[in-house]
Amino acid sequence: MSIVFVPKKQRGKAKINQETIQRLLDENDQLIRCITEYMQKGRAVECVQYQQILHRNIVYLATIADASPDNMPLSSNASSSVASASGPTVNGHGGT
Repeated sequence: MSIVFVPKKQRGKAKINQETIQRLLDENDQLIRCITEYMQKGRAVECVQYQQILHRNIVYLATIADASPDNMPLSSNASSSVASASGPTVNGHGGT
């Protein structure tokens, strides 16, 4: 069962910290592996429950990110990583 599912009386009271977020990311990684394995075996029906949990986790993480008051701009190291991941640069102006 996903850690996102919290009893109604405790909802909104849980402290969101880096450990909780990392646990969700780890769980998402495992869910993706299970989904991939089932898909490779041609068992798409079994994927549905894992896809639903993955979707809930992703929506939950997005909600946390949107509600976070300390959304900070990317650091210069993170910005350069994102720029390099977007493709080769043309005349020093990114891949677009």
